[in-house]
Amino acid sequence: MGSNVRINQTRELLRNHPDGLTARQIDDAFDYGNLPHVYRILKAMPDAYIDRWIKNGQRVAAVWCVIVPPPNCPKPEGRRKKK
Repeated sequence: MGSNVRINQTRELLRNHPDGLTARQIDDAFDYGNLPHVYRILKAMPDAYIDRWIKNGQRVAAVWCVIVPPPNCPKPEGRRKKK
């Protein structure tokens, strides 16, 4: 499986979870078994960002989200003809 496929799968997963997911949750969802690989995927995504940090026992974990782009602005109407 290519990296673009995994990036797109991760993007889709994060879009389906608007509150975000930690890297471990993403790893568990896809059963990669390779947490550093998930971090590489997230860092390669220009639309992924750390939304907040949560405390997980003695450690903190980043909660990742993706930007959902808005639709394109509609094209302006043509010029009105003078009467």
